[in-house]
Amino acid sequence: MSRLIVISNRVSVPKAAGAAGAQGGLAVALNSALREHRGIWFGWSGQETEEFTGHLNMQRINDVTTATIDLEPQDIDEYYNGYANRTLWPLFHYRIDLTEYDRNFGEGYERVNARFADSVHPLIEPDDLVWVHDYHLLPLGSMLRQKGVKNRMGLFLHTPWPPARLLVSLPFHERLVGSMLEYDVIGFQTREWLGSFLHYVEKEMGLTVNEDGTIEYDGRQIVARAFPIGIDYKEFVEGAESDEAQEAYDHLKASVRGRKMLIGVDRLDYSKGLGERFESFGRFLGDYPDLASKVVLLQIAPPSRGDVASYQQIREDLERKTGHINGAHADVAFVPIRYVNRGYPRRQLAGFYRAADIGLVTPLRDGMNLVAKEYVAAQNPEAPGVLILSQFAGAALQLTDALLVNPHSIDEVSEAIKRALDMPLSERRQRHEKLLASVRDEDVVFWRDAFVKALFGEATNGNSLREEVA
Repeated sequence: MSRLIVISNRVSVPKAAGAAGAQGGLAVALNSALREHRGIWFGWSGQETEEFTGHLNMQRINDVTTATIDLEPQDIDEYYNGYANRTLWPLFHYRIDLTEYDRNFGEGYERVNARFADSVHPLIEPDDLVWVHDYHLLPLGSMLRQKGVKNRMGLFLHTPWPPARLLVSLPFHERLVGSMLEYDVIGFQTREWLGSFLHYVEKEMGLTVNEDGTIEYDGRQIVARAFPIGIDYKEFVEGAESDEAQEAYDHLKASVRGRKMLIGVDRLDYSKGLGERFESFGRFLGDYPDLASKVVLLQIAPPSRGDVASYQQIREDLERKTGHINGAHADVAFVPIRYVNRGYPRRQLAGFYRAADIGLVTPLRDGMNLVAKEYVAAQNPEAPGVLILSQFAGAALQLTDALLVNPHSIDEVSEAIKRALDMPLSERRQRHEKLLASVRDEDVVFWRDAFVKALFGEATNGNSLREEVA
């Protein structure tokens, strides 16, 4: 049986039995696959070292082996904070105005990918399947090929893929995409991102894309497909029914004192549209003053990438908007926005989701957005809340029974909040039933198995991919 080698920027070390805390659904699914295939999870430890040595820190917990390396401060600055998060991340989220093109960033990105290749290469055995994750490691497959690795290798991109007219602004874009074509399988979150990629390789590289979605390149056929990721439905529902979730639910319900509550849970990132969300909620409070004291927005936004200037600006902007809106609509016993800069364990979040009458998920651009799916899974089916979802989130293609909105339009989001508050129970139940079926049936295990099956070279279905992305 072939082993599975998972490679990602960071590694989620499995928790020992009885350890506190909970892992995310992606980590749970990948750890499960690694146990099934006797695999190894390789990546950066998150730690710095004065001088890169390539030393592997190997651990084995619950039948999963992890292997991590430490990086030099210059590597972290140029590869992670630089090219990954100041060049590729904004570009892939259509924010060309925030995209920084710096030669040192590009050199650091290639250097660290080469260091990944040097370090993981000795761990790869002839029959292993190699599964690389995300925008941090796009050229890694090509570098492994240069070292003689002939194994089947796949890449899954968790972010959007930009239109060709944006991607061509990236220096050496053809070289980057050409390196990606050394993988045997390239996976995207949605048909939209897949379509953008296929358009690029046809128009900019002159390659042939067959009716079955395979790309002809250098005498090989590369499979490009959409594999929408899901949550670990079973694990999340079990967590939502736990004592911790019930305690969080009870505490939050008591604190709002009968008011209706909206919830947003997002990393502090400009792609999440938090500024626009706050403005939309402020517009709602102004448009419906009779409801202003009866509705609360809880926004949980843990900080991320604090070393990048644009993220520091986001935090300052949101604090200013929160103060302005609360100053205009609060009284001595009530504030309409509760803005929290910290994270919470998943079981507590499940309780918060269930306590909320509306899930407000309005990113400006998102590869998928699993918060939307978690909100649906956490609801009481007898009295479910309403999901308001950005049409620009990958999840919108699956969760069509949410209230889909344009997050750039504060009037449209304000009106959706009013509609959600007024929605009769029968409609809420009907919408939730359809949303839940999608979340339940296309969970993270379904996603994982579909990708691994494609990586094994097995057919997935008979549908024409060209028809899917049309």
